[in-house]
Amino acid sequence: MSPNAALQSDVFRLYLLVVGALLATAGGVLGVLTWGLRKNVQQVWVTYRGWLIMAPAVMGCILVGREATLFGWTLLAIFGMKEFARATGLYTDWWMTGTVYLAIAAISVATLMADPFTGHPGWFGLFMSLPVFVVATILLLPILRNRTQGQLQTISLAIVGFLYIGWMFGHLAFLANSNHPYGYLLYVILAVELSDVAAFTSGKLFGRHQLRSQISPNKTWEGALGALAVSMALPWILGFSFPHFGPVQRVLTGLIVGVGGQLGDLSISVIKRDLGIKDMGAVIPGHGGILDRIDSLIYVAPLFLHMVDYFYGLR
Repeated sequence: MSPNAALQSDVFRLYLLVVGALLATAGGVLGVLTWGLRKNVQQVWVTYRGWLIMAPAVMGCILVGREATLFGWTLLAIFGMKEFARATGLYTDWWMTGTVYLAIAAISVATLMADPFTGHPGWFGLFMSLPVFVVATILLLPILRNRTQGQLQTISLAIVGFLYIGWMFGHLAFLANSNHPYGYLLYVILAVELSDVAAFTSGKLFGRHQLRSQISPNKTWEGALGALAVSMALPWILGFSFPHFGPVQRVLTGLIVGVGGQLGDLSISVIKRDLGIKDMGAVIPGHGGILDRIDSLIYVAPLFLHMVDYFYGLR
């Protein structure tokens, strides 16, 4: 991955056109609703302006190259972990929080460095085994500090924070080491966001039956089915992302995005409802915090990566 490689890639150039067209279309629709039909869509405008910042930032990182992509993903994971630590109270224990930050950095290093046995970019063996070493280190900390009071909760939060935000989300960055980095990365990111939009739109238009009333009261079965329908169609609509995929792999990709994305959203909602908060942060106007934006990707990225690795290998 490099600026020259990206600009010479038909896949990357097509995604530039697709993302630009989607943003322009969404802006046009909002303009018609606001000034043509006199609808109050001020909150939607706030969300749209958030996309005008996030979409170029993501495309820019991928354009600059593999290292910039990995660095950007690592920053997202660290700031997402910071939100999680502050919301859950783990932030008060800097030994645990700092250990998780270092572990996320280790994930980035394993993703960046070459495999010493094969020479391929990304040390997949180390990447997959890091949870063992990190969990062992987290369990060791109370022993070294000679503490027992409240340590079970602190240990549990640190392990969940690392596995969920550091390691699972780190699978998205590892896709940059594959033979098809532009197709895989850009597809997963765009498909997950389009699925989220489809869930929201279908829920607003047709929603009648709550999906999980205690976890996320605004989500409906109709919205979930709308998201699944769009997700199942996208592997064919955006088939240029992975022309080597057969029908089985495309169906699995649709299911991974359509089901996995919603499970990721619901999983972070479980945490938020238990904590009694609406959003994990407010860094992105109209979207909430980092975790509120990447929650679906946290589920989808590892499922997609291991599906690809099973059928084709990453290289």
